[in-house]
Amino acid sequence: MRVRKEDGAGGKYMMDFIKKYVLSRFNSKINEISLGDLEDSTDFDENFIFTTDSYVVYPPIFPGGTIGGLAVCGTANDLAVKGGEPAYLSMSMILQDGFELDELESILSDMEVWTRRIGSQIITGDTKVVDSSIGILINTSGIGVRNEYLERNLEILREYRSYEYNWIRDCGARDGDAIIINGGIAEHGAAIMMSREGLEFQAEIESDVYPVWLFLRDALKKGGIAAMKDPTRGGIAACLNEISEKSRVGIFVEEEMIPIREDVKSFCDVLGLDPYSMANEGKVVMAVHPETADDVLKSLRKSGQKDAEIIGYATSEFEEVVIETSIGTRRILPQPTADPIPRVC
Repeated sequence: MRVRKEDGAGGKYMMDFIKKYVLSRFNSKINEISLGDLEDSTDFDENFIFTTDSYVVYPPIFPGGTIGGLAVCGTANDLAVKGGEPAYLSMSMILQDGFELDELESILSDMEVWTRRIGSQIITGDTKVVDSSIGILINTSGIGVRNEYLERNLEILREYRSYEYNWIRDCGARDGDAIIINGGIAEHGAAIMMSREGLEFQAEIESDVYPVWLFLRDALKKGGIAAMKDPTRGGIAACLNEISEKSRVGIFVEEEMIPIREDVKSFCDVLGLDPYSMANEGKVVMAVHPETADDVLKSLRKSGQKDAEIIGYATSEFEEVVIETSIGTRRILPQPTADPIPRVC
């Protein structure tokens, strides 16, 4: 037997792979969040949260971004969805012998721009040059810091119900919570596929790569956010299923309320792709207490997320993720088993 691409695609097969080969050997718990909780970041102190990620996207420069910006924003986003302010990053690069220096300059400049926008610093790293035909691979790790926005969110949420966690957890959703997304789905996956395959399509689709902390700060001040995830590999289908499973609550969403650009939808329709399982790099799915959901939605829109929507709610009526289609029928939205577009992050 050999490792398959599906084992790292962000869906069910990856979860099974990690549980069998990784968690069977390592399952540490230093503070609140254990490795086995399989969350985007873990805390090693009551004031600090830590994450790491590797980026292998091809091509490394694509419409709307580069592998460098993706690495900075992606790692910062894994901290932000726990409520941590992205503060410190590491950067390790593995470069193919002969990699174009002009491309490397563009990638590093993109990283520089986003670290400044976020207010984080790269404080350590490593560089290797190899003979393998890999182009460029980047690993970034990040440390997030407890902050006033997180504390305010938890304070308001606890006015309405008991919330035992000190960070925003995947398992925090409860019956009645509104499910909110900050904008259109599948843009990153579509942009990468168009660029990689050289597809001629009458659309200018760009990746949505963006540091979500820049708008989450204001949303957290409105309070009541009980669970958050950024829907990267596996898209919103994987994201919603993880929140549902870990929170032990069903999730109902309406297809007509899920924002998606018309050109992205047409692209997916033509190629037979499922936009719900395609990667996003600047989106957040959140479960918000119903009393504060409208205020959080208004905050997102005021912060530039004009397509933010309430797409459904958590429910105790069933255990799965259920989607109501545009024609009024209902079906289960399953956890993806594989990513239809590999190497998008």
